[in-house]
Amino acid sequence: MTPERYIEDYLEETIQIARTVDRAALLAGLDRLRRLKAEGGRLFILGVGGSAGNASHAVNDFRKLAGIEAYAPTDNVSELTARTNDDGWETVFAAWLRTSRLGPSDVVLVLSVGGGSATTSRNLVLAVEHARAVGAGILGIVSRSGGRTRDLADVTVLVPVVADARITPHAEGWQGVLWHLWVNALAEC
Repeated sequence: MTPERYIEDYLEETIQIARTVDRAALLAGLDRLRRLKAEGGRLFILGVGGSAGNASHAVNDFRKLAGIEAYAPTDNVSELTARTNDDGWETVFAAWLRTSRLGPSDVVLVLSVGGGSATTSRNLVLAVEHARAVGAGILGIVSRSGGRTRDLADVTVLVPVVADARITPHAEGWQGVLWHLWVNALAEC
C-alpha cells in the first residue's frame, strides 16, 4: 500500500464513522451530562493506554469548558502505581472510586477500545460493576462490541468498526471527537 492510498483509506473510514455513529446515543449521553451538571454531580473518566491520555484531556475540557467537576484516576500516578503495587492492576479504578465515595449523583465515563471483558481491561470491568452497584450513572465511548461497559452503561456510544486493522486508532481518535462534541454542546446549547 502506498502512503497516498493509506491516507485516502483512513480519511474515507473516518467519513464512514461520522456518517454511521449513533446520533440518538450521542443525544442521550449529552442529556445525562446535562442532568449531572444541573444536579452538581461529579464525572469520573476512566481509560487505559491511549484512552488514559484522552481521559486526562477530557477532564480538563469538562472542568474548564463545561463547568463539571471531573477527575481521571490515571492523573494521579503516585496513587495509581501504589494501588497497582499493593492491590493489583485489576482493582485500581474500583478502589479509587470507592475512596472518592462514588454515588448516585455521579457519572463514570469509560473511554475504551473494547470496553473490558473477562480477559482484557478488567480494571474497567470492576469499575463499571462498582458504579452500577452504587447507582452511579455510566457512559461509554467504546468500539468493537462494547464489552462489559456496553452491557452495564446507561448510554454507550459505539465507534463503528470500519477497518479491522485500524480499530484502535479510530476508537481512540473518535473518543476525542465525541467528548469534544459533548463538552462544546454543554457550553453552547
